[in-house]
Amino acid sequence: MKMLVSFFNRIMQRYLPDPFLFVIILTFAVFGLGLIFTDSGPYQMVQHWGSGFWGLLVFTMQMVLVLVTGHVLASSHIFKKGLGALAALAKTPGQAIIFVTVVSMAASLINWGFGLVIGALFAKQLAKKVKHVDYRLLIASAYSGFIVWHGGISGSIPLTIATEGHFSQDMIGIIPTDQTIFASFNLFIIAVMLFILPLVNRVMMPPKDETISVDPMMLDNETPAAAIEQGALTPAEKLENSRIVSLLTGIFGLIFLFYYFSENGFKLNLDIVNFLFLFLGILFHGTPKRFLEAVVNAVKGASGIIIQFPFYAGIMGMMTASGLAAVMSEGFVSISNEFTFPFFTFLSAGLVNFFVPSGGGQWAVQAPVMLEAAQALGVSIPKTAMAVAWGDAWTNLIQPFWALPALAIAGLKAKDIMGYCVLTLIVSGVVISAGMLFF
Repeated sequence: MKMLVSFFNRIMQRYLPDPFLFVIILTFAVFGLGLIFTDSGPYQMVQHWGSGFWGLLVFTMQMVLVLVTGHVLASSHIFKKGLGALAALAKTPGQAIIFVTVVSMAASLINWGFGLVIGALFAKQLAKKVKHVDYRLLIASAYSGFIVWHGGISGSIPLTIATEGHFSQDMIGIIPTDQTIFASFNLFIIAVMLFILPLVNRVMMPPKDETISVDPMMLDNETPAAAIEQGALTPAEKLENSRIVSLLTGIFGLIFLFYYFSENGFKLNLDIVNFLFLFLGILFHGTPKRFLEAVVNAVKGASGIIIQFPFYAGIMGMMTASGLAAVMSEGFVSISNEFTFPFFTFLSAGLVNFFVPSGGGQWAVQAPVMLEAAQALGVSIPKTAMAVAWGDAWTNLIQPFWALPALAIAGLKAKDIMGYCVLTLIVSGVVISAGMLFF
């Protein structure tokens, strides 16, 4: 295992480019594939790319806020103390690796954005508390927990097909979550993942002489808050340093959250997670001035998301408008039978996810092909939908798109953690495939 980890780490360190260059390479790869496998010409492919380029603006802003609000909340004294107390339960590097994996998986099952941020923040606290723990593996373990999100209660595909008026309702009707999220095959996959992934991450721990730990002081990279000069405050400065302003603003937000949860139950989405993080951050920092200083520090890590996500939207535009995603899906369908169809659906979704890294967007692309094939073969529609969902989640492990917020929080590069994630990808792929084939 350690030899494999060492091999994959060397490969990633040597050949994996910066995530921005990765998305540029993907752009030209999809352009070329579109010319080969579809009827689109060069000019049309460029049109598809440009037309889709700004298609993820809302999502891009949501992801920026996931990073910023999560970072702001984590930098508050109360939150640092709480996460620090939780991190203090881990006494050894091995315990830290297992602990962060389990916490990240549990949080991701509740909501993917919540899990993505909490996992990285908790990993930083563990790095401060536990000596001689490999920081790269710690962050990789936190990110590996993200793989279960599409099988959890915030999974976009199972929730979509359980919602009245979804785009494929005429074909498959409304499918309740007891046939998808709470189905036996899905619960089997999650249960095995919760058991085996922490152990896999633990086994990947490098020898002491190869361990790369981090100075805890380096993790406190926030700019210190400016001292308040008592007795010389202008009216504006008094407002900036007023605890009452932050308290009233925070309470205002909490009242809305109380209304939302009382009306909708414990139903989290990305907007509500951001809303919760934002107003807790305002409350926990005490004054508007301290809150804004934390925001300034947090925004520094958002540059990758802001620049790269439009390029991914352009790739999605080429994949969907040219029909390339459908061509890929149909290729897997052509070699499937009733038994292997869920497995090949899972693999096809994993491949498409490299180019359409959005669960909802990927379902819109693959659903027409996969649902029609499933009906023709007599395969379970709920299982087909979850095969696409798990394929979408699976290759996120080696797709820098989703790792960007966690990497920004951790202060690492994609190549620092992807070697570990390759091995996690292999093991989790076996588990998911078993769930798809034998349940």
